[in-house]
Amino acid sequence: MQDSFDITTLIFIVLAIFVIWRLRSVLGQKTGSEQPPFDPLSRRDAPLRPGNAASETDHNVVRLPGPNGARPAAESQTAERWKGFAEPGTPTAAALDSIARAEPGFDPSDFLEGAKSAYEMIVTAFAVGDRKTLKDLLSREVYEGFERAITEREQRGERVETTFVSIDKAEMAGAEVHGRTAQVIVRFVSQLITVTRDASGTVVDGSPDQVAEVTDVWTFARQLGSRDPNWQLVATEAGQ
Repeated sequence: MQDSFDITTLIFIVLAIFVIWRLRSVLGQKTGSEQPPFDPLSRRDAPLRPGNAASETDHNVVRLPGPNGARPAAESQTAERWKGFAEPGTPTAAALDSIARAEPGFDPSDFLEGAKSAYEMIVTAFAVGDRKTLKDLLSREVYEGFERAITEREQRGERVETTFVSIDKAEMAGAEVHGRTAQVIVRFVSQLITVTRDASGTVVDGSPDQVAEVTDVWTFARQLGSRDPNWQLVATEAGQ
């Protein structure tokens, strides 16, 4: 009985050693090419062009698609490319042609989707006084105006509550290229609930229950050919 026990135990020990050795040979060696853990909040952007690898920033306003999204050069010569965004022969179409020559991956649909995200981020950041987010998204001049308004609001002890109901429309209202600087004008029509309360919580402006239609015309700008993929908000005005 003792010999049988010893032989059985020995067999299990040998099998255990063999299994551990096989697992180590398959799983225990790092090759340096392991994939990082899945991050559901990370962006899935197209790879950057070799030799032009720009560092990612925390806040991308409007990201141009990478070179994998570039369209054939012949397509940029057709009026169809800007159909629905600019009429052929207009200054806006000419400006979009200039942008596409410098940035072949430029796509107006992708641009407007990014502009909508930027619009919501900026309006929300202004409401809560998030200066850090605003500083990344705005030009210096526009940021100074937003920061001054936030400071004055804080000095009065007021707070703003803004809720996005929807962005009904985001359309290209114009485009210009000055030297290497591209500017694209976007007209937004949105449905918002906005209310301003004083230090005691009393409503001093707006309504917590009423949805208001808001029209804004914003201008985004970017240096063409820059390693920085971001477009910044450089001008705002109320639309009609």
